Amino acid sequence: MKYAIVGTGARHSMFRDAITQIHAATAELVALSDINDHRLALSAQEVPDQTGNGIATYRAEQFEQMIAEQKPATVIVTVPDYLHHEYIVAAMRAGCNVVTEKPMTTDLSRLKAILDAQRETGKSVSVTFNYRYTPARTQIKKILQSGAIGDVTAIDFSWHLDRVHGADYFRRWHRYKENSGGLLVHKSTHHFDLVNWWLGSVPESISARGQLAFYKPRMADQLGLSAHGPRCHDCPVAPECDFRMDLETDDKLRKLYLEAEDHDGYLRDKCVFADDITIEDTMQVSVRYRSGAMLNYTLCAYSPWEGLEIRFHGTKGELTHKHVEVHGVFGGKRERPVDDAMTTTVHIAGQQPEPMDVWEGTGDHGGADPIMLGYLLDPNAMEPDLYGRSSTHVDGAWSILTGIAANQSIASGETVHIAQMLEQNNIVLREAEPP
Repeated sequence: MKYAIVGTGARHSMFRDAITQIHAATAELVALSDINDHRLALSAQEVPDQTGNGIATYRAEQFEQMIAEQKPATVIVTVPDYLHHEYIVAAMRAGCNVVTEKPMTTDLSRLKAILDAQRETGKSVSVTFNYRYTPARTQIKKILQSGAIGDVTAIDFSWHLDRVHGADYFRRWHRYKENSGGLLVHKSTHHFDLVNWWLGSVPESISARGQLAFYKPRMADQLGLSAHGPRCHDCPVAPECDFRMDLETDDKLRKLYLEAEDHDGYLRDKCVFADDITIEDTMQVSVRYRSGAMLNYTLCAYSPWEGLEIRFHGTKGELTHKHVEVHGVFGGKRERPVDDAMTTTVHIAGQQPEPMDVWEGTGDHGGADPIMLGYLLDPNAMEPDLYGRSSTHVDGAWSILTGIAANQSIASGETVHIAQMLEQNNIVLREAEPP
């Protein structure tokens, strides 16, 4: 199977290396494409066993030429979120299937363009929701499928981003809502997809509140950083700032971003306390699902620790899951836990709580990435998937609709009804099929 990758930033290397190394027997990378010649060349150099002139590389504006000359069966899209739809639609109309990073896209007009093109071409779109493949999250799906806690009636779900990971969204292109849809689309699409998948249902109505509470100029003043510059590089107060990103001393970041700035002007280390940030860092969302279940969801992007807490309320009992990824952030440094980092407990009414032996895996994202890539790149070598973890354009759409509706609710102060929102935008979307 021939693949081409468009977008050679940090995330694409997972796909590139899986195709050219782990799954080279069944997959072939035929081309790379990007707007930045420097990053494009860096990626091409990492492709092993090259012959002749090496891997074919194309500027982004040569995308159609790349498809015509290299004839990939599948295009992998790893460009910034607001550009996903351009390459997804162009690839399908050129006769290719698509694998795309989440979120599938960022707003309703772009979503409509993707759904219309898929309906017209019949090509497939796979969205890489790797969280579904994390063994511990798959275990939750199995427990819920078993009916152990009965019908799920309500969920409390909190996601904590620490002051290293969370801050990073406020340095990059993500910090502008027109680029990412905000964290409720860019980040929370993972979490909303998990809930859709765990419940085997889809959202009906959403109300939300959100604010930018931490990453703003007033906080810089409180931290004694009033004299900060527009970026970390050459910032006069960088030595005193716990939020500093030092591109120059990190070999990978220096090559990928600092040395690439002259090619497209992209700055990877903008100040997290600038006055032009348009996304929220504190959000709470209430969702009603077609199944009747309700969700209370919180995302905080400046927590002293990183991880998640989730509680499923059921007619027979409760299922709780907690994952502590980082204990704390001190002076910009992270302390990762060693023992009991992940716990899952089933508590049936009238019985003692039962701690579960949490499923584990190896590899990135808790063992999720190797499993997901196996199903994407060499499905015949994988065991039958009992949990329906693969994600189509339909799953991708439902995952972002919660975040898009939540953004609308934050702006209007009103509850947003999904069916009405879709109808008003002439979007036809069938319900996701439960596994």
